[in-house]
Amino acid sequence: MAAASKTSEVMLKLLIDTKGQRVLFAEAGKDFVDFLFYLLSLPVATVTKLLKKEGDVGCLTDLYQSLENLNETYMQPNQNKTSLLNPKSSLNSNGLPLMLSDNHDQSTAGKFYLCGYYDHVSDVYNSLCPCGSGYRMTKKLTFVSSAAAANSSTGTTAAVEGGFVKGVVTYMVMDNLQVKPMSTISSITLLNEFNVQNVRSLKEKIVVFGVDEGIKLLKASLECKTVLTSIFLGDTGA
Repeated sequence: MAAASKTSEVMLKLLIDTKGQRVLFAEAGKDFVDFLFYLLSLPVATVTKLLKKEGDVGCLTDLYQSLENLNETYMQPNQNKTSLLNPKSSLNSNGLPLMLSDNHDQSTAGKFYLCGYYDHVSDVYNSLCPCGSGYRMTKKLTFVSSAAAANSSTGTTAAVEGGFVKGVVTYMVMDNLQVKPMSTISSITLLNEFNVQNVRSLKEKIVVFGVDEGIKLLKASLECKTVLTSIFLGDTGA
């Protein structure tokens, strides 16, 4: 897989069963797998926000809309709508996956604020401290990532590769988004599992995976177990 480090697109190599009209798996690199694993850390509100343009996400869309319309005066003084409507992921990866970079606010990632009177910490700037002092939490703290802390403790200064997985191997991503290291043996085993009788019915196809495909994948992953087939074949066939 040829990954683009400066763009929001990566290339995937699909293995398609033209007879069964399905994607058996995608040959993918680090960027795509990082994107998939990052989806697991997204808060429900973020998923709802990302999928609003793709149609309703059940009643979550209505719930999200009602919070947007709710007057701020109904919120507790130490709470605000922004932290609920635009929550930050619970994970801190070294660099946001490319396919969400245009849809996710990175401006406050990894920032924490301290009360000037008590040792209370918040990730929302200017929050009212619950200590009762009336102080606002505005003193910025410096966040040290786990990777940087590990380097510091071991005395190493080598650059840490961003994301979640290592980029030294190629990965196999199944139609249901299961991820495993790519190998010839696993590919052969997979063909047997899918009962592929004629290898002539198999076709490789290079596709571009970008922001639009990322949103479609997120939506499809909540609706079916044939995600790659749904995105890249749909009703058009191979």
